[in-house]
Amino acid sequence: MSFLKLFFKKTSSLLFTLFFLSLLVFLLIHLLPGDPAKIMLGERATEESLKAVRIQLGLDKPLYQQYFSFLKDLAINQNLGTSIKSGELISTEIKRKFPATLELTFIALFISSFFGVILGIIAAIKRGTRWDFSTMFLALAGVSMPVFWLALLLIWFFSIKLQWLPITGRIDPLIDFDSKNYFYLLETLMSGNFEALKSSLKHIVLPACALATIPMSMTARFTRATMLETLGQDYIRTAKAKGLNPLLVIFKHALRNALIPIITVVGLQFGSLLGGAIITESIFSWPGVGTWLLDSIYARDFPAMQGAILMIGASFIIINYLVDLSYLVIDPKLRKSTS
Repeated sequence: MSFLKLFFKKTSSLLFTLFFLSLLVFLLIHLLPGDPAKIMLGERATEESLKAVRIQLGLDKPLYQQYFSFLKDLAINQNLGTSIKSGELISTEIKRKFPATLELTFIALFISSFFGVILGIIAAIKRGTRWDFSTMFLALAGVSMPVFWLALLLIWFFSIKLQWLPITGRIDPLIDFDSKNYFYLLETLMSGNFEALKSSLKHIVLPACALATIPMSMTARFTRATMLETLGQDYIRTAKAKGLNPLLVIFKHALRNALIPIITVVGLQFGSLLGGAIITESIFSWPGVGTWLLDSIYARDFPAMQGAILMIGASFIIINYLVDLSYLVIDPKLRKSTS
């Protein structure tokens, strides 16, 4: 099967999964107790005013009609409705909040993947030595440590005791920086505003490190197991017997063949990072989707809750779709196996 046919096959599966996600989120949100009209107008609202708001929001229609109207607005107008709490369009809220969560998630993913793979390789090469036991002990400690506890520990040590890093926010409010797309790190780097870039990096370090600890530990343990299996293969022993450079054997032959299952784990961790970002963002007052979702839950803002959950779920699905495509690029043999 050609790469183009596989691409269309996986893209069709992606679209179906996104459709099913929208249906599931819509139904679950509408099964929650509470009346959006009463939330908007208050408990003392008259029945006439409540009825008028329900008609305005389309809540008087059957559920299937509400869903198809929602799907039509989403597909054609990219409209997810209006927030009950703020009165703003959900798409506007997402445009402002989601970049912060994406930056935090990708920085945490980079930290967890880079250091996790390095620690896993060291543990595999130094199997049975102090290096192996030390790295695996750190991995076990990291995966056993609750995110909220580690976050508070990092705040106490680096922000309160040493006063090196800020606790909340994305950038120092005293710095003159006007963001257009809300991607602070990318915008400050592209504009050459290095003072703002330094401030953004200082603000993202603590939440990213707290968020990356558990995925880094899992990546390290999985990389070690995969590398040990690969290093025991006959072609690795043959490469060593030929006198090839040990680093070449490890990184070109062993790591490349161990990379596909590692990429799978890293791709799946993106979803867990988005979920973990809800806790991390609330602790560090990070103005992202996680904090917005929690505020929406407290306010019973159903359209905002729906939009936030859809964005998180869709991001997880799309990342896994890209991971699937990367398999075909890294290992062309998989194209033949699926034909």
